[in-house]
Amino acid sequence: MAKGRNGGSRRKDGVWDPLKSSSTDRQRAEAVPKTPQTMSPAYRLAYVDEDFLCREELRPIRLQLELMKPEMMLTERGIKSTVVMFGGARIPAPGQSAWAARNDIQRVNLEAASVYYDEARKFARLCSKYSATFNFHEYVIVTGGGPGVMEAGNRGAADEGAPSIGLNIVLPHEQAPNAYVTPELSFNFHYFAIRKMHFMVRAKAIAVFPGGFGTLDEFFECLTLIQTGRMERLPLILFGEAFWRSIINFDALAEFGTIAPDDVKLISFVDTAEAAWKIVQDFYEHRE
Repeated sequence: MAKGRNGGSRRKDGVWDPLKSSSTDRQRAEAVPKTPQTMSPAYRLAYVDEDFLCREELRPIRLQLELMKPEMMLTERGIKSTVVMFGGARIPAPGQSAWAARNDIQRVNLEAASVYYDEARKFARLCSKYSATFNFHEYVIVTGGGPGVMEAGNRGAADEGAPSIGLNIVLPHEQAPNAYVTPELSFNFHYFAIRKMHFMVRAKAIAVFPGGFGTLDEFFECLTLIQTGRMERLPLILFGEAFWRSIINFDALAEFGTIAPDDVKLISFVDTAEAAWKIVQDFYEHRE
């Protein structure tokens, strides 16, 4: 805090606040003499007691914290809109081996899918080049922060000198942050639901590349929000039309009647980064 002329303090936002800060008292509490009483878990300040914060009864507080921390940090950074990129963690960069392959067929398919790594990187570059005209406050790339397509998205932003966001989640595998996420925008989550909210709250476009269960989950979450009117319509772009039509028969859903015929039009199919970026440009009536 900045000291006032008469001995008081102001917060960072300029508001007068004569009370001692929580961080000050945390430091004071850590400096007290070590005795059986002060070393007891009961004596810990509640807001720095990790064991207490992890209790089952405090789940609502943890949910709120995971919602607030990234929101506050993105707001402080001035990030107003994002381009979301979903896709398989197991897709390797061109020339690299398919580390996740479990058999020869998977190896061949995954290594051939490296074309999507390239297209994801190109798409992120195009978005980030445009983001630069807004001082990197609009159209900021956000990924799940992991390897594969996610790495390609963050890498493409880095190619343009742009910041990018990584929303990691604690998993047994595949979720260490990739090296291209902007460190100050690298977040980690326990709750899938809150992580999904952060993907959506600033999204101006969503690009989905081939992937597994996680990618499908994220794609259908977005599609359902748009279909039900819980989210404004925006470009929802699927890279790799042959892949998507081979695993999901969208037209069959419409023919059967479980979705409206026009619901299929909520999705755009592309095979190249340039085609995807044109969809975004046309949707928002932006031109080079």
